[in-house]
Amino acid sequence: MIRADDRPSRRTLLGAASAAVLTAGCSATSDQPPATPVAAQAIPPTGKYQAGITTPRTPQPNLLAIIADLPSSAVPPASAVGRLLAELGETIVALTTGTSARLLGLAPGDLTVTVGVGPRLVRMAGHTLPGATDLPPFPHEQIAPKARGGDVLLQLCATDPLVLSVAAAALLDRAGDRLQERWRQSARRGPAVPVADGLTAPRNQLGFVDGIVGPHTAEEQQRNLWLDGPAPVAGGTIAVLRRMELDLGRFAALSTAAQEAVMGRHRDSGIPLSGGVVADGPDLGAKTPDGRYVVPAGAHARRAHAAVVGVGLMLRRSYSIDEPAAGLLFVSFQNDLRTFTATLTHMGNGDALLPFTTTTASATFLIIPGFDPQRPLGSTLF
Repeated sequence: MIRADDRPSRRTLLGAASAAVLTAGCSATSDQPPATPVAAQAIPPTGKYQAGITTPRTPQPNLLAIIADLPSSAVPPASAVGRLLAELGETIVALTTGTSARLLGLAPGDLTVTVGVGPRLVRMAGHTLPGATDLPPFPHEQIAPKARGGDVLLQLCATDPLVLSVAAAALLDRAGDRLQERWRQSARRGPAVPVADGLTAPRNQLGFVDGIVGPHTAEEQQRNLWLDGPAPVAGGTIAVLRRMELDLGRFAALSTAAQEAVMGRHRDSGIPLSGGVVADGPDLGAKTPDGRYVVPAGAHARRAHAAVVGVGLMLRRSYSIDEPAAGLLFVSFQNDLRTFTATLTHMGNGDALLPFTTTTASATFLIIPGFDPQRPLGSTLF
């Protein structure tokens, strides 16, 4: 969709037309065929872990999250949940490999579909399993009952936004009346900023680079991201989704220096106020000559810092949204829900960013371990 401010001006169109006329003579005598866009590389849907978390390494620019419930207030038999998940897995393979007629001729490209189950379903498999705990309420929330929690998460990501709604319709049709949608959110990643070798992070609607620090190496991911047990959940992870409205007008009214004091990083580069390079964490002990912290006490980079909170790293994915209001969809993956809850609790104690946010939807899910033809999706649990 082209926004009004993205439409080319009359001068731009005339300039483009003139350029086309000037180059037409050269093009007519050229033997070079017209350039064709490079197709997005397919992401294998099967394996030890589900796709769409660390693969691809640079997340696709478009996301559609669908949160749904099993229709009955009573917990269904585990075998019924198992059949539903297995069928969703079959559909995911057909969609991502391009063998499904439901794609309507669209190329799947780098489509990934990641499936999670909410605490109510996890408790069917075991009350003490990771993922069995609901998220508690937090400050700065205005969440309607329908937008809190949920039984099933379908996270679809792709470079081509058209593929997302088509694939989502195919998955929901396969589920039939066994799933009832609670809410959905379309979102997109902002412009990518290089962070480290082969690693980028997007800008958010506040203008800052978002999601710089995280478990990016295989060792960090094994320690902070993936569940290594118990056996039914090994190869899974815990996801948290939070939809937030941002008070862009009030934040934009601040000076650049005041905005940077809220975030703890420089807006133009993403470098911590304490210096270094963009990939660095802030030096929380650095002080000015008059004894003030260079990274202010209330800065988001300090209040949410894993070492300060005393938790592991979370793999954060922030996507910009403009419906139902300007804001972001925050998605984090971690192997311990406390990583998120303790961080947000610590932020609630003085994080300068929180007053500019209002959370309007919230849920947590156990991302099921990966699957393959011999091990259907969800079979380790149900």
